Amino acid sequence: MKKLVDYTKILRSKNAGPLFITFDLIFSGSDEMDYVLNKLTKSDVAKAYGIDEKEIDIIAYKVVNSIKITFPRQNISGSLCDNDIYGCQMHMPLANIEI
Repeated sequence: MKKLVDYTKILRSKNAGPLFITFDLIFSGSDEMDYVLNKLTKSDVAKAYGIDEKEIDIIAYKVVNSIKITFPRQNISGSLCDNDIYGCQMHMPLANIEI
């Protein structure tokens, strides 16, 4: 089985304001994107991050072969408990999901 990162051209994370984290999955073509859309579930993401799947949004932007995944941050950006103020290092659990 391949990992999610093996299907993407770009897989990155970043803040969506101080309360949310967002992930951009950008694909070389529609075939890869459609395959991932049919396989990746909110449950997969929830397990990878230890959150409730009801908090997860997965949005496909087919015109640009990309998927955006957003959910609330576990710690507010910049708070004392936060270990990634910009949210740019939070993509690895997602990248390692087996598809």
